[in-house]
Amino acid sequence: MEFLVSRIEARSEQFDMYMQLDVNTEIYPMHVGDKFMMVLASTLNLDGTPDTGYYTQGGRKSLADKFEYVMHGKLYKITEEGSGPNLKADMYISFGGLLMQLRGDPSIATRFELDQRLFVLMRKV
Repeated sequence: MEFLVSRIEARSEQFDMYMQLDVNTEIYPMHVGDKFMMVLASTLNLDGTPDTGYYTQGGRKSLADKFEYVMHGKLYKITEEGSGPNLKADMYISFGGLLMQLRGDPSIATRFELDQRLFVLMRKV
């Protein structure tokens, strides 16, 4: 099975963060200059309870209802480089072979842990 994938590069307007992300542009087209909101979450449950790891169909509302594109993956690597005010952290997440790299403020990386399962949720603004 083949699908069209593009690697997008983006910078956060709110945080000192840089991102590279592989997106299945066949189902979620992205273009240069598009602005979007991206959230990393450990659960889709609106009350914040941990995710069971199983998808159940039904009328239950979830965080995914507020976004257009959702992927589930695993944080597999965290590194730091530089020193002092130039210290940056890199987080690497795999979404079934589609990859994400986040680079920025090390304090943001402390909110996550290695092997953590995460959802990336996106919608255009």
